[in-house]
Amino acid sequence: MATEHDYYTVLGVDRNASDAEIKRAFRRLAQRWHPDVNTEPGADERFKEINEAYQVLSDPQRRQTYDMFGRAGLGGGGETGFGGFGGFGDIFDAFFGGTTAGARRGRPQAGSDLRYDLRISFEEAVRGTDKEIEFGVLAMCETCSGSGARPGTTPATCPQCQGRGDVRSVRQTMLGQMLNVTACPRCRGEGRIVEDPC
Repeated sequence: MATEHDYYTVLGVDRNASDAEIKRAFRRLAQRWHPDVNTEPGADERFKEINEAYQVLSDPQRRQTYDMFGRAGLGGGGETGFGGFGGFGDIFDAFFGGTTAGARRGRPQAGSDLRYDLRISFEEAVRGTDKEIEFGVLAMCETCSGSGARPGTTPATCPQCQGRGDVRSVRQTMLGQMLNVTACPRCRGEGRIVEDPC
């Protein structure tokens, strides 16, 4: 979705806002404009705009590209002529072994762990059918409320990534400095370490 608004303006944050401030602004706006909550006309478009801004500003590489080149540097929407590449970041990743947008963090995509294969007959596929299925899902631990830490303790901020969940390294190439962002190996991208587990 292409809009004329600046992503920082959409989220209501300054250009030098921290990752935590961006996340906080996104959550506040998402709670207000999510189509399941807000039935005003145009709420779904506003939510898409907020989500698009957060997807760019929450990713360090895409944010850097956006700060340097604006929306044109991000690709998509027919704004650039990079063919199969999403923008400058994808071109550099292809040449210098960076990660893809979906693999920048060590966290799986929400819902990616839920799958159920069901066989139906051709007749059921043609005429339609209702099937009841069951599968287990993880529930929040009642003892630690999902924190993973023993009651009375709290998870510590990861000292290696300072709670960001990713580690950045800069290397010099013939094109200049290249920033590589990977999931923190110590906390596995969580940003916190449970020293006294539940």
